[in-house]
Amino acid sequence: MPNTGIGKYRWTICSLIFFATTINYLDRAVISLLKPYLTDEFKWNAGDYANIEIAFKITYALGLFMAGRVIDRTGTKLGYALSLILWSLSAIGHAFVTSTGGFIVARAFLGISEAGNFPAAIKTVAEWFPKKERAFATGIFNSGSNIGAIIAPLTVPFIAKVWNWRWAFGITGAVGFIWLIFWYLLYEIPSKHKRVTPAELEYINSDKDEEKTEVKEKVPWGVLLRFRQTWAFVLGKFLTDPIWWFYLFWLPDFLEKQYGLKNTAIALPVALVYTMSSFGSVFGGWLPMFFINRNVAVFKARKTSMLIYAFCVIPIVFAQVLGQIDMWLAVAIIGLAAAAHQAWSANIFTTVSDMFPKKAVASVTGLGGMSGALGGILLSALVQKQMFVYYERINKMETAYYIMFIICGLAYLTGWLIMHILAPRMEKVNI
Repeated sequence: MPNTGIGKYRWTICSLIFFATTINYLDRAVISLLKPYLTDEFKWNAGDYANIEIAFKITYALGLFMAGRVIDRTGTKLGYALSLILWSLSAIGHAFVTSTGGFIVARAFLGISEAGNFPAAIKTVAEWFPKKERAFATGIFNSGSNIGAIIAPLTVPFIAKVWNWRWAFGITGAVGFIWLIFWYLLYEIPSKHKRVTPAELEYINSDKDEEKTEVKEKVPWGVLLRFRQTWAFVLGKFLTDPIWWFYLFWLPDFLEKQYGLKNTAIALPVALVYTMSSFGSVFGGWLPMFFINRNVAVFKARKTSMLIYAFCVIPIVFAQVLGQIDMWLAVAIIGLAAAAHQAWSANIFTTVSDMFPKKAVASVTGLGGMSGALGGILLSALVQKQMFVYYERINKMETAYYIMFIICGLAYLTGWLIMHILAPRMEKVNI
């Protein structure tokens, strides 16, 4: 890791938020892997599953709207812990559901409570890392979303087969309480932490335009929404977050509909996609740091990297064609697109701490996350819920997925262009 000679406790903190993000996505992904069991028991169609997915996204969006503000006011230590406690209880609650309506309620509670993860994680990175390392740190912790999605297919179908689907929700939901112990033992802000050396603290605070200590201050929404930088992040998330939601909730269904894979047979291709995504996340954070270390301006390094990742998504348009030759070619091309998304994600998150002071980072991250969730809701309601139900009814689901892959391929270039127009140099705002 870079600059470990001056102290490296910040990477311990990075590992903590990596594991929290892993747990966050593990709990989120469980239902997609149990869909065959739940469809048989509750007689779901594509519309029922889409409604459950939409319930999660609506409350996730509302939760992000509130979570960023709460974490900016309470600080990362307390805010992160509260969020994790609530989402772990919500995940366990799925085990006691007895109806489709019950799953809608359970997913709603999970959505609003899981919303605290990314605002807290991005604020933690802003407090613990200088600008040039933030995308790399974000890429590392964000790869936890892929590790969670890898662990899920390797464990959840097995648990459901050996015991039943209720145990799968209960066991995975309980894992978060183990993390909570380490969070309270190991976390404090840098200026108060006994394990941070003076040299490392100076390095963390080496950006001249940054606050040196944690600032708990309420920045009004109206102030944040005046800035073009806010809208650049919000619209970038709106266009690209729904694509990741699509992979997360529909990849097992795609493999079942296209290739007849079910239950434990889905584990290996899903794990491959998310393993590729993990490498993409870390590489996505490393590349701009590579540019910055060669004296490229931060904004240029960030935007050049994001443009490269946007182009890497485009081949997913050919996933269906390649899949007719061999299923693994389709899996590989989807894995490349998912890896490019995670690389993009590591950088778009970091643009917030590039452009905003620490006291507003969680709030702006929450706004962008809310926008991404709303984009996911719109995609589910207007495309998946209508289009998927129609093509499922006429037994042409391959056409529905072909259309979705075209949408995936174009989303990132569109997002990059809008961000470039609104914040060409990603200037720091003055609040």
